[in-house]
Amino acid sequence: MRPNQILLRCFAERDGQLWVAYCLDLSLAAQGDTLEEVKGKLDEQIREYVSDALVGPDRAHAPYLLSRSAPASLWLHYLWVKLRIRTDRLFHSTKQAQEKVFKEVLPVQLASCR
Repeated sequence: MRPNQILLRCFAERDGQLWVAYCLDLSLAAQGDTLEEVKGKLDEQIREYVSDALVGPDRAHAPYLLSRSAPASLWLHYLWVKLRIRTDRLFHSTKQAQEKVFKEVLPVQLASCR
């Protein structure tokens, strides 16, 4: 990761026939039929959210919006999913993944000083 990037912790899990993805650092969620679809939707939602907070109509509330974190229960669920994935890798599990931990890297542009 470069110094001009922000790392956002995210995870996705299968819920019945749908995938649900969460961005914990911004408290956002998306759902879709496939893992790729839900990751794409969450990525788009993150970009729009950050853009609105920094340059859009919500910029007066940017400090609050960009520090809005998911509830503790969702963070605990994320850590549990992460632990199960690592345990499966450690024991070379061959079962089909029902969860996926991933990180969204968001480029940061420096503000111009006038």
